[in-house]
Amino acid sequence: MMFPAASPASPRAPTLRRFAAAAARVLACCGFAAVGFVHAATPTPPTAADDLALQARAAADSGDTARLELFRAQALAERHPLASWIDYWATGARLKTLTQTELDAFYARWPGSYVEDRLRNDWLLELGQRQDWVNFRRDYPRFRMADDREVRCYWLLTEHLEGLPVGGAALDAWTAQRRDDDGCQLMARTLFDAGRLDRAAVWTYVQGAVEAGRLRAATNALGWSSPDLERTLKEALDNPARYLARHEAGAVGGDRAELALAALLRLATQDPEVAATQLARWQTRLPPALAARGWASTGRVAAQRLLPSANDAYASAWRLLPPAAARAGEHGWSDDVLAWGARAALREAATHPTHKRWAQLATTIDAMEASQRDDPAWVYWRARTRLALAPAGEAGSAERSAAFVALRSIAGFAHFYAQLALEDLGARIELPAAPPALSAAEGASVRARPGLQRALRLIALGLRSEGVREWNFTLRDLDGDREFLAAAQWACEREVWDRCINTSDRTREQIDLAQRYPMPFRADVTAQARTIELDPAYIYGLIRQESRFVTDARSSVGASGLMQLMPATARWTARKIGFDFKPAMVTDRDVNLKLGTSYLKLVLDDFEGRMALGAAAYNAGPNRPRRWREGPSIEAAAWVENIPFTETRDYVKKVLSNAVIYGALLGDAEPSLKRRLGGPIGPRAEGAAGENRELP
Repeated sequence: MMFPAASPASPRAPTLRRFAAAAARVLACCGFAAVGFVHAATPTPPTAADDLALQARAAADSGDTARLELFRAQALAERHPLASWIDYWATGARLKTLTQTELDAFYARWPGSYVEDRLRNDWLLELGQRQDWVNFRRDYPRFRMADDREVRCYWLLTEHLEGLPVGGAALDAWTAQRRDDDGCQLMARTLFDAGRLDRAAVWTYVQGAVEAGRLRAATNALGWSSPDLERTLKEALDNPARYLARHEAGAVGGDRAELALAALLRLATQDPEVAATQLARWQTRLPPALAARGWASTGRVAAQRLLPSANDAYASAWRLLPPAAARAGEHGWSDDVLAWGARAALREAATHPTHKRWAQLATTIDAMEASQRDDPAWVYWRARTRLALAPAGEAGSAERSAAFVALRSIAGFAHFYAQLALEDLGARIELPAAPPALSAAEGASVRARPGLQRALRLIALGLRSEGVREWNFTLRDLDGDREFLAAAQWACEREVWDRCINTSDRTREQIDLAQRYPMPFRADVTAQARTIELDPAYIYGLIRQESRFVTDARSSVGASGLMQLMPATARWTARKIGFDFKPAMVTDRDVNLKLGTSYLKLVLDDFEGRMALGAAAYNAGPNRPRRWREGPSIEAAAWVENIPFTETRDYVKKVLSNAVIYGALLGDAEPSLKRRLGGPIGPRAEGAAGENRELP
């Protein structure tokens, strides 16, 4: 089920808060539908050694640095198996007063470990805030994860201070921000003052921030680069319609044009159809590139709201750009703007096989950067445009051939578009054979790695976020498929199913589906499926995406258990099926499975058995997919690609592709994604049973 993401940590937050936010991001990116998972309970009574680690973590959480220091000394003296973590918590709590010498001593105690690199990340941020560039440049090359945007900005600033050209990389790092951190702001201001970032770069940042709804970031950037314009920009963003009305006469250029565009972009986020009306008046007064960006941004918001006007807005944008500029990527549009342009064209094109929007879809995909264009989604739909636009007979043979080459390049069993491509080529989905069994030596070699040992111990103690990060960091040093399979097997045997699945997913040639698609609790799942007449493969596909089979997973907003039930949903479902439920029972595996599958069945029945709609409703609530199915009936795969929420769109794809694979593993003789997608998706058929408006 869908939950709001946690707010990003403040750049000056304590070390442990920064760590918690980073841990939540890792959990989200590693397959969980929700963020901020914690273990709900310690599975076994802790030993004395375990108790020391738990007390140390509690002291760290409460800010009791004196007790934490005592625990650190004890752990080091006793060579506690989690001494590195207790040392990290204690050292990180004193980050503001540490010296480089103390940090070097910590690094020497735990060389090559996750906590060494984690503390280096924290320390680099501290050095950046201190503007200690000598020690920063000394430490940064040893930062292995190198995944912190603010640290990257500090590094680019030091490169500039060394006289090296960093303009393009700096602009990319600055515009990629998701929050206003100190490092990237300091870098941008310093480069601007030195003439290495110009006014055009600042306006690029400002317009992107406005599109993303980061209005304070936009005005702050203009405040230090062009103080005389800051108040005007604020007025334009506070009331864009009034600002535009006050400046209706004559052509505009330079800063005035940028201010007008900012107002139009802001207006688009509020009401894209009103923005389109304004753009029709303004497009001849603005430079064509700026007017095109205004239309494209308006199209993006309209597309996300599934409005029919989206394609007309994008068409207006393309008409203002020279074709060569569009093909060369010289449009200045974000990946998100292009992706929604493609989805809008697809939504309309998919209503009819010869619709004119196939050409607009092709133009949009071709304008993407290579990294975005190579995403399987756009490889697939670009191939479909070739097939749709190819002339009949010999004249279209080259285009059809190119389309089939593209489909073959992504076809397979492993994901949504791989399965679609395979079926479009007329092939059956076939699962790979199991790899050769692991030898005792292969297993022993991996199990000897201290990082994996610590990770499993942390997870067993309920410190899942720490354990996951330790595990993933240690995987960086594994070599080849066999070591990944051995690590995954260890996690499987310990029933740490999320690490089992995600580790096995890293193999390239040797694929073990028993690890990637495990079926814990099989007897219970299949029995419950038979009882309520629900496809067990669909259940497994959904659980794999919801919780990775972590039975006591709990989200930061309260969703719990195997099927990630919200408390209100669990109570409602229990009443609906006549089950005597107490809130404490929600993480009980059998209770969670019973309530979760019962709710899923009710949702699926409400959506006429359509698996895509059912999965979307389970993730985002039933009211949203009811709205998303309004309008013309369109091909089911195109409907899925047009789901407005990124999380839900990704979730539905994964649940359905998972279900295909689980179906094959459970004996489905004809595993087919298209069969599970069904026919076109549109409004509920006339005469169909009414919607179940009680569904939470």
